[in-house]
Amino acid sequence: MKFVKLFGRLKTNIIGMIHVGSLPGTPLHRSAVPELLEEACREAELYQQGAVDGLLIENMHDVPYVCDSGPEVCAVMTVVCSAVKKLCPALPVGVQVLAANNQTALAIALASGLDFIRAEGFVFSHVADEGLMNACAGELLRYRKHIGAEHIQIFTDIKKKHSAHVLTADVCVVETAKAAEFFLSDGVVVTGPSTGVQANPQELIEVMRSVQIPVLIGSGVTHENVDDYLQADALIVGSHFKNGGRWENSVDPVRVKSFMEKIHKLRN
Repeated sequence: MKFVKLFGRLKTNIIGMIHVGSLPGTPLHRSAVPELLEEACREAELYQQGAVDGLLIENMHDVPYVCDSGPEVCAVMTVVCSAVKKLCPALPVGVQVLAANNQTALAIALASGLDFIRAEGFVFSHVADEGLMNACAGELLRYRKHIGAEHIQIFTDIKKKHSAHVLTADVCVVETAKAAEFFLSDGVVVTGPSTGVQANPQELIEVMRSVQIPVLIGSGVTHENVDDYLQADALIVGSHFKNGGRWENSVDPVRVKSFMEKIHKLRN
């Protein structure tokens, strides 16, 4: 399996989130590119010292998000991703570009030597807080083929957080996961309704019973509830690793160390 070849573990891989500061052209942009780069690399080093299993780089500070980010976002994220991968060559590293800029993420990953992307809106249209988001599986996989990036895995959100799913209310999370698998997703991501909110452990169990591809948890994992998610293939942890447990703050090495110590004990 490609996932195991990448991460080297069957279950409970921990992926630490790097939330890059607001990029040029976005409303909250304040820091120069070298400062953004330095902070991202500092957090990557803290995660590496904390013995996480992988990293995911994201432009979450670029609020409000758009589905057609400009070339400046692609350029700066490529610089940041390249530097992080060079700093952590042994770790699987991925990228997500909000909102649903999945082709941009693939281009960045290819140029930066990354291993995976996290993609929104892969199957079934829905209404996100950015507006209507259409399914993109066909276009995205054709683009991956076109640019020669088939070695880059695509992990896809199902029933995406920060979204209304009335349009697909008759399609449960299990059926959404099955559709993503049928449309050749490399892994599905189960989340809570918003950033930092716990995913439903029962949904994880149901999805894992229904698909043969990796299942990841994408929000709300903490030191206190991690036992509920140990059967997942990977846990993407962001908010809990930050100062005060808030995603917008810097990585807290004490929180990373405590969490990973618990993970190592549970693994053994």
